[in-house]
Amino acid sequence: MIFQKIFIGALFLFAGYTGYSQENKLLTNTNKFLDLSGTIGKDQGTVAFSYVHNWRTGKKKKFELGIGARWTTYFGTKKDFVTAGPASLTRTFTIPFLIVFSGLQEENIDTLQVQRPLVNAINASFNMGYHFTPKLYGGINIDVIGFTFGQKSSAVLTSNGTTQTEPSSKPAGFNLLLTGDHDKGSLNSEFFIRYQVADRFSIKALYQFVFVEYKTENIVQIAPDGTEIDRFRNKANNIGLGIVYHLK
Repeated sequence: MIFQKIFIGALFLFAGYTGYSQENKLLTNTNKFLDLSGTIGKDQGTVAFSYVHNWRTGKKKKFELGIGARWTTYFGTKKDFVTAGPASLTRTFTIPFLIVFSGLQEENIDTLQVQRPLVNAINASFNMGYHFTPKLYGGINIDVIGFTFGQKSSAVLTSNGTTQTEPSSKPAGFNLLLTGDHDKGSLNSEFFIRYQVADRFSIKALYQFVFVEYKTENIVQIAPDGTEIDRFRNKANNIGLGIVYHLK
C-alpha cells in the first residue's frame, strides 16, 4: 500500500512534467535494458527478470517514462494470505486509486495460510526513472497486466476462530492493476536506485512491494452478507539487489 501511494503521487507529478516537455518536442532518446533482481523477506523471496524500454524526456533528458515485460517468481513457506476482495467488503471506501488511503474492514478479513506458495507471474510493466548523475539513477515500476501459473499447495483457512483444511489451493491465473483491493492476481512493484559500474552494467538496490494471490478450490470464506470468497492475497515487503545490462 505504501508503494502504491508513492507511485500514484509520482505518476501525477510525472504526467504534469511530461506535458510541459512535449510542448518542447523533447521526447526523443530511448533507454533499453535487461534487469535481473532478487529479493528476500520473512520466509519468502522473489527472483525477477525484465526487459524495459524507456523514453527519455526533459530539457537535460534526465526523466524517463516507459513500458516493459517482467517475469517474477515468488516462493515462501507457511505464508498468510488474507481476503483479497471484493473491495466493498475489505475497505471503507472503494474509489479507484484513492482506495489505497482507505481503512480496513477487519471484521471481513480471514486468513489462508498457504504451506508452500510458488508462483510465476508474467506481466507488462509501467516504468519511471530519473538520472541524478550520468551514473546514478533512481526509479519506480509496477506491473499492469498479465498472467500467473505455479504450484498448488495445501492450506489452512481461519475464519471466525475456526479452521478448515484446503488440500489444493492454487495461484490466481489473471493479473490486473486496478489499485488497492481492486487488484487481481500477482503484481510486482519496485522502488530502486542503481549505479553504473561499466559501460554496459549497473548494480541496483531495491525495495519491493509484491502481491501474490491464491485461490481455494474446495472451501470458501462466507462473508457476513453471504458472499462466497475464494481469493486470498499475500502482500510482501522485501529488499533486494540486482544487476542491469544496458542495451545499445
